Amino acid sequence: MTPKVIPPSELIINSDGSVFHLHLRPDQLTDRIILVGDPGRVDLVASFFDEKTFEVSSREFHTIGGFYQGKPIMCLSHGIGPDNIDIVINELDALANIDFETREVRESFRQLTMVRIGTSGALQPELRLGTPVIAEKAIGFDGVLNYYAGRNDVADLDFEHAFTEAVGWNPLWAKPYVVDACPELVERIGKDDMVRGNTISAVGFYGPQGRELRLPLANPDLNSRIEAFSHNGRRVTNYEMESAPLQGLSRLMGHSAMTVCSIIANRVKTEATPNYKTAIHDLIGTVLDRI
Repeated sequence: MTPKVIPPSELIINSDGSVFHLHLRPDQLTDRIILVGDPGRVDLVASFFDEKTFEVSSREFHTIGGFYQGKPIMCLSHGIGPDNIDIVINELDALANIDFETREVRESFRQLTMVRIGTSGALQPELRLGTPVIAEKAIGFDGVLNYYAGRNDVADLDFEHAFTEAVGWNPLWAKPYVVDACPELVERIGKDDMVRGNTISAVGFYGPQGRELRLPLANPDLNSRIEAFSHNGRRVTNYEMESAPLQGLSRLMGHSAMTVCSIIANRVKTEATPNYKTAIHDLIGTVLDRI
């Protein structure tokens, strides 16, 4: 079979041999990757490393590579939002599975293991601040996965149908998709000290998550409907903005991925804490030990 060749307009390679947005070269890529939203949090993750071997910054994408317990690893910031995840996962996969010299898709597949560590707002009252919640199922409000072939093959279509019916989904919004995290990774990272959740990836922080400041909401009762929804005995646990495209694109490409977030706000109880750094610090250490 003739290898697929990717033209320059579709995969932009910088003059130094790095991929367009991330500015990473193929030789810098590691098989295990920690993903975080905040570029500043990369330094915190890297402070756990035994050794740092490189550092690259481009826009909101900040990467530090090195070794943890003798194994190669890197931490990369993706910024905020599902559109950034589309960039990050596609470019990481290109680094792994496209020959940058010939632009040919490699015959042998290289699988990446990616764990996103983030923060989140709870949608159920029993989730206390500081609780780590795994997005065992991620519910994408962003529509990113709908642009890719095979979307239905990796999605939980029964959950999608039940959810849209129960909450009265607005037809003006992108159709939501529901994707599982890698089961093996969930077991390895989560063990029995993390909550398995159904996590929404919203397309924004304010209106798309039901926050009302000066602008009124088109569907002001959406959050109460989401909170009341249950599928196979499990409720929607929390909001964030990146787990669904991460898990969806990874499943389509054959990579292993999951998200775990520390709860820093409870939307039902209207509680929040900006002092979440201790919980994040502990969560980073746990993930690094288990990845």
